[in-house]
Amino acid sequence: MINMTANIAGVHFKNPIIMASGTFGFGREYSKLYDVSLLGGISGKGLTLNPKAGNPGVRVYETASGMLNSVGLENPGVEAFIVKELPYWETLDTARLVNLGGNTLPDYVLGAELIQRDADARSAAGKPAVDMIELNISCPNVKEGGIAFGVKTPAAQEVVRAVRAATKLPLAVKLSPNAEDIAEMAEMCQEEGADAISLINTISGMKIDVRRRRSVFNNLYAGLSGPAIKPVALRMVHQVAKRVSIPVIGMGGITSATDIIEFIMAGATVIQVGTYNFMNLRAGSTLVEELQEFMIEENISSLEEIRGII
Repeated sequence: MINMTANIAGVHFKNPIIMASGTFGFGREYSKLYDVSLLGGISGKGLTLNPKAGNPGVRVYETASGMLNSVGLENPGVEAFIVKELPYWETLDTARLVNLGGNTLPDYVLGAELIQRDADARSAAGKPAVDMIELNISCPNVKEGGIAFGVKTPAAQEVVRAVRAATKLPLAVKLSPNAEDIAEMAEMCQEEGADAISLINTISGMKIDVRRRRSVFNNLYAGLSGPAIKPVALRMVHQVAKRVSIPVIGMGGITSATDIIEFIMAGATVIQVGTYNFMNLRAGSTLVEELQEFMIEENISSLEEIRGII
């Protein structure tokens, strides 16, 4: 028998594998390919208070060992998500994380309040649909939507403090690799009442079309993800895990069970899988099976045995 479970602020994860925001929609499409309740959790498409059309022009470009994206937080808005998606989330036997972004501090707060209000109503009816908020204070592929808050600690502190006051739900804060001091940023989030730290978001990158003599993306820069960023992500997860006492949700280029184990050894409590969902449409079920096999082969009975050993 092996134990792959984890717990963050009372939220149970049957295994450490969460699908990352922006790569899994709200789970409906992938549920046609495999049972998404096999997963430890789902972090839904990034939401803002009001609907966003996203960025014009090219949105995705494949790179060596990764991809650049300039989707621009296209999403239906918080209220439409509550009406159209949460009835489906009620049916899922997995942890459900709402990824919340914002253009302004009031947007963040009102979005959190709407989610909390709905969560209270569904819990009272015995039909909970949201287990945690993942607060996105950084998104390098949009001109707005978090980037102003995710770099400097004082600006981020204001958002975390305000959202913490607006919701009773467990709160994870998703950090930018562009933060001036990512370990200091994580400590601030812990001090302001965050229940977990989630990192890293994509790394700002660029692609130039040499024949057209211009950037491929209308916004010039885009977010780099995939195996190319894994060494950077792993280093940052390790640094943060050594500085805070709250759980760390690690992500960045995970495509195998050994990648997952590396992040766990670096100190992550659970992990998120993003770009691999585009490389393997059954990534979730593949990784759950591979992780089980690896733990059996290596005689690891519980992930607690190896968590943070580096």
